[in-house]
Amino acid sequence: MTTRKRLRAAALAALAGAALALSGCATKGPLHVYALPAGGDRAIVDRGESATGTQDSFLAPADRVSGFAYDPFTDHFFLRLDPGNAIRVVDRPARKIKREFEIAGADSGGDLAVRPRDGHLFLIQPGRAELLQTSRLGKVIRTVPVADAGSRFDGIAYDAVENQLLLLGEDRRRVTVHTPEGAFVRELRLAEPVGPCLGFDSERRELYAPLPAGGIGVFGSDGRRLRTLDLPGTFVDVGPRSFVRVF
Repeated sequence: MTTRKRLRAAALAALAGAALALSGCATKGPLHVYALPAGGDRAIVDRGESATGTQDSFLAPADRVSGFAYDPFTDHFFLRLDPGNAIRVVDRPARKIKREFEIAGADSGGDLAVRPRDGHLFLIQPGRAELLQTSRLGKVIRTVPVADAGSRFDGIAYDAVENQLLLLGEDRRRVTVHTPEGAFVRELRLAEPVGPCLGFDSERRELYAPLPAGGIGVFGSDGRRLRTLDLPGTFVDVGPRSFVRVF
């Protein structure tokens, strides 16, 4: 290779690296389960393969949480606070609040999910058969009408492999699967009531949800409870821990 070709190759590599840094990157690691209790000190509990730790949620005693989501792409937590248009983003590695913002048009209360590939948020609109889709910074993109799922949802999760949304119905047993445009795909019934929150492991195809008696239940695609995690969570989400973050 000539010197000119080497210089050109190095320049292209540098440009590619800069573009990657601007667009964001994450290298997938082991699955972690994140649980947030409703009361007490309300630290986020982080369970990995070999250890369990905690992460400050930065919640004040008067703060009321209605939704919780984890974005493995940026390694950030999204906390939806009442009133329902308030979102707090917590940077897990930096252990600090990344940003806070309000979403115009978001009703009070309800769970939320994040789509890692673009950071879009999907928020439940209590009492409506629709979701609100926003950017990761809270800019409203559209209202998503949800078909064949009733008029109330008590939990939402995102399937990163199939690019689908999972919604927990008001009976807290029926889970319906939808496209990001709201079209109905299929449904399943859990063996017992759960909620008011959902998490989904896209690789293992398993649902995570708080149990009324305490702990986090892990459910298979047939709705059976596979195991129970001894975690003090009213809210839960899961995701692969990123080895590398560039954004």
